[in-house]
Amino acid sequence: MTDVSVTQLAARSVSFDGPEARARLRARYRSEGRFRAYGAFALTLTAIFVLSVLVDITLKGIPAFTQHSLVLDVPITAELVDPKGTGDPEVIRGGNFFGLARDALRSAFPGVSSRLERKKLDGLLSSGAANSLRDLVVADPSLVGQTVKTRLLLSDDADLFLKGNETRVIYTGSRGIATPTGTTGPIKIFTSANDFADDLQVVKQALAGRLEGLRTRLRRAERGGVEQDIQDLKAEIADIERRVGQPALAENLNDKLPSVLVALNGGLVKLNKIDNTSAEGTVVIPLTSAADAPAGSWQVVSYETPESSRKISDLEIAFLERLKAEGKIENHFNSIFFTSGDSREAEQAGILGSLIGSILMLSVTIAICVPLGVLAAVYLEEFAPKNWLTDIIEINVNNLAAVPSIVFGLLGLAVFLNFFGLPRSAPLVGGLVLALLVLPTIIIAARAALKAVPPSIKEAALGVGASHQQAVFHHVLPLAMPGIMTGTIIGMAHALGETAPLLMIGMLAFVVDIPTGFTDSATALPAQIYIWSDLPEQAFQARTAAAIMVLLAVLFVMNGLAIWLRKKFERRW
Repeated sequence: MTDVSVTQLAARSVSFDGPEARARLRARYRSEGRFRAYGAFALTLTAIFVLSVLVDITLKGIPAFTQHSLVLDVPITAELVDPKGTGDPEVIRGGNFFGLARDALRSAFPGVSSRLERKKLDGLLSSGAANSLRDLVVADPSLVGQTVKTRLLLSDDADLFLKGNETRVIYTGSRGIATPTGTTGPIKIFTSANDFADDLQVVKQALAGRLEGLRTRLRRAERGGVEQDIQDLKAEIADIERRVGQPALAENLNDKLPSVLVALNGGLVKLNKIDNTSAEGTVVIPLTSAADAPAGSWQVVSYETPESSRKISDLEIAFLERLKAEGKIENHFNSIFFTSGDSREAEQAGILGSLIGSILMLSVTIAICVPLGVLAAVYLEEFAPKNWLTDIIEINVNNLAAVPSIVFGLLGLAVFLNFFGLPRSAPLVGGLVLALLVLPTIIIAARAALKAVPPSIKEAALGVGASHQQAVFHHVLPLAMPGIMTGTIIGMAHALGETAPLLMIGMLAFVVDIPTGFTDSATALPAQIYIWSDLPEQAFQARTAAAIMVLLAVLFVMNGLAIWLRKKFERRW
């Protein structure tokens, strides 16, 4: 019997040094290497995605942190500010400060007299351009009757152009002598060299670029379109092909082609017809004289994007370029973004109202969910009897942590607004809803922190005569506080980034005023981002990204604080 057992054991013996063993070892190493490679690949891919999102948001948001303004000398005339000479700040506050700003801008362009030109010129200013001037004079009424150098806020379209978002402006030097036929109105310009040849070719290229789009439309129309539309498209295509095929043929310019202007003799002419050596156009800024302009003293100015494809007109660009050349435009930090509430005008919109709304809302959330959550966790972990009722409570607490956040919004709408009649769009209601949302998270985190405290701590306290309550509140709970604080901060960061519950309680309303109390109408920073992201104005896109950057910065700080607290107060038992 012993010989049989020894023989069977010898048959089942495994070699750890043979070729098969080495092959198995190499296979395990290869498997481990593949696993590490998969993990490294997953981490790298995740990092690339996160970095791409952050870079995209940053590049879009950085322009919102700066703002362009006009710097002009503004005479503070008593007729528009304080006609009766009362010197009362309240009377001065109601003065026509925008009229002062508008007159100061018009004085910078004395040759602009037509109604259309003045309307375009006035449109460069924001509707709140004179707010800083008003505050300055109200603070010091003695400035009435004096001339004050101040910043005047530009409109969002003007600001976007100055940041390079509307069109590229190309300046081309001159080779010949330019001879204008007048100083105002429609004029002709003749040159002694082919100074307009390059611009004419740019126009021809733009026409050629339109051909492919027209041919695509024709193919679609031929598959089931109206016969008249087909004929019109064929005629337009034939006309453009003829014009493109004759490089020297003069071209009539319109708002669908790149704009071409000529700056000479201190003025500016917008061209509506161009050939190699001459051009016809309308004077935008009056010329000082109709004398010949020597080579090099004048230049051709091209706006690459057609006027129909941008919000800012050629006239407005011409005015801005002149002001920029004269050093009257300043790019500065956009303090309005951090000191103002929401606005329909992008250049006046800020996040202060939503930021304070978020702070008030989180204050309510912390005041409610932290004491309730910690006490509930202490009771469930240390005092509650272990029976079917507490098991049901624990299961429901865990389930509530996974409930979609919009369900809590529906609960807040039904209970806090409809049943209790609390004010809509108020931080008080938002805080209550978010407290319900965060409460399960804090309970779970607090229970985990209490479990992490070694049982010997409580047993030692009980051994020296402390009651159960004293052992828990005097010994176990203080040692669990770092973990509880970490879970609370993470829960608050979660609440700060929530938008869905706020949709249901009306905190997406357009609120201009800065909230001062818990029952005032307000919005939150995530809701403000949601509102701005839905607006069509391009300037709001940059402000949306900038607000996301602020929100992410706050969330990073809160999560970093949680990590720091955990590292600082963490104990290893």
